[in-house]
Amino acid sequence: MTTAFLVAPEGVEQSELTSPWQAVSAVGGDPRLISTAPGSVQAFQNLDKGDTFLVDATVDQASAVDYDLLVLPGGTANPDALRLHAGAVALTREFFAAGKPVAAICHAPWLLIEAGVVRGRTLTSWPSLRTDLGNAGATWVDEEVRVCRAGPNTLITSRKPADLDAFGEAVLTEMSART
Repeated sequence: MTTAFLVAPEGVEQSELTSPWQAVSAVGGDPRLISTAPGSVQAFQNLDKGDTFLVDATVDQASAVDYDLLVLPGGTANPDALRLHAGAVALTREFFAAGKPVAAICHAPWLLIEAGVVRGRTLTSWPSLRTDLGNAGATWVDEEVRVCRAGPNTLITSRKPADLDAFGEAVLTEMSART
């Protein structure tokens, strides 16, 4: 199963990228790093610079047709930059329109709000997004992982790095249900 991980060139929370990436890889999945610019992305560990990761494709080169699942890691800066990039917003919408599963953690639901895909859904996030999600028509819950099957696709959300094990498990469960 080919999984797109969509991140900005700078600001992704490293653990929220690497933990689900490793989970997908461990079961034989094919994770691919998609960004708004070619080259590499600079991850962060909270506010400190972390590792860099090579980009496999840009949003302009990517299509939901080529992937089975979309993972949106968080960090504060990462989804904030992505929601301002028309190509990142369009690619996110494309996954929803294609009925493909999407998984988002921490602040990543900001991109989902911008893409206009949260209305009528129940999800979780970093607590500061509660009002934003409610204003966008979503129901916010304080749970380590929430799987929402409203509509043709599945939306998996988690709150923070401490929830990564549950988030990864939910992503793997969705992958196995689709193979």
